[in-house]
Amino acid sequence: MAQRKGCLIGCAVALVLGTGLLMAVVFGMGKVLDMADKTLVDPAVYEAVKTGDAESEVRGKLPSGDSFVKSALKDGGPVEPEGSTCSWYISSGETKNGQETVLRFCFKDGKLAEKTQYPMK
Repeated sequence: MAQRKGCLIGCAVALVLGTGLLMAVVFGMGKVLDMADKTLVDPAVYEAVKTGDAESEVRGKLPSGDSFVKSALKDGGPVEPEGSTCSWYISSGETKNGQETVLRFCFKDGKLAEKTQYPMK
């Protein structure tokens, strides 16, 4: 009887741990998909917008950019233009030398003041 009780406890522990692991995987995949949806920009969009374009027009072509990876995208980039507001994205194009490309759009006075691309650090 004691041996059977120990087996049942072991099975219950394994079931709880397995369920917790499955939930962590599902949560992690949701975060990755959420990040991709909010931060990936097609290189064609980057090429299509020009310095001087209206901010509202450019932002209309971009995803929200609100993601937990935003601070990581800022690292290693050039200095932001003074007085501008910038948004960072990841290029959905091919990687270069095994590194993702960061696309940065900086706005000032309602216009695109600068667009820059650089490898993610």
